[in-house]
Amino acid sequence: MSDILLYEVQNNICTITLNRPDRYNAFNNDLSFQFIDALKRARKDPEVRVVVLTGAGKAFCSGQDLKDVSGKTRSLGESVRKRYNPMVNLITGTEKPYVCRMNGVAAGAGASIALACDYVIASEKAAMVWAFANIGLVLDSGSSYFLPRLVGRQKAFELATLGEKISAQQAFDLGLVNQLVAPDELDEKVKAISERYASAATKAIGLIKRMLNRSFNSSLQDMLDMEMYGQEIAGRSGDYKEGVAAFVEKRKPNYQGQ
Repeated sequence: MSDILLYEVQNNICTITLNRPDRYNAFNNDLSFQFIDALKRARKDPEVRVVVLTGAGKAFCSGQDLKDVSGKTRSLGESVRKRYNPMVNLITGTEKPYVCRMNGVAAGAGASIALACDYVIASEKAAMVWAFANIGLVLDSGSSYFLPRLVGRQKAFELATLGEKISAQQAFDLGLVNQLVAPDELDEKVKAISERYASAATKAIGLIKRMLNRSFNSSLQDMLDMEMYGQEIAGRSGDYKEGVAAFVEKRKPNYQGQ
């Protein structure tokens, strides 16, 4: 889309790359809104069945570019509302799997975006840090939601208030990362999981994502009703028909994501 954000679709896999390696892929205004536009584009494109988010160079994303806002008077609440909240809402609200290719440090809003993804593969050289409190700010971009659900309230309090960097191994041990791989294996592993999702029953996966996102704020009865509703939709899909046919015919299914 531009030199600071790369957008590519190949074999039903959309790869969105934050491309400000000299600034550790930190968000300025231009990158923020281009990223939002890219997320909207991926959501609408029927050819896209899985989205990979990554960063160029040594970092995944270091969050807000503080040099870009230094000395400027602005409403941080408005910035969060207009820039960061839409990012998280699009990632979590799009019924397509999001894979985070965490090639390097994920800090602040960058760490939040990683947690918003459905599947995270991290290089052993990656790291995560929530340093908001270190500059007198609070968590944003969804980390106050994701962190306590993934690691528990007390550990989330520690990570959010001490602002200490954790290694990729620590992130994996805490359940913040699905796979931890050697740097030279990162692309291979991301390709493998992305291809798997791109060829899977995408309609059902999207419905599962919707259900899991609502689970923590719903009662058992709410979820039973949602399962009933989702199963009705899935049962009418072409993917379900293909899945049953493939099972009966003892062959690999050829899902179309419909």
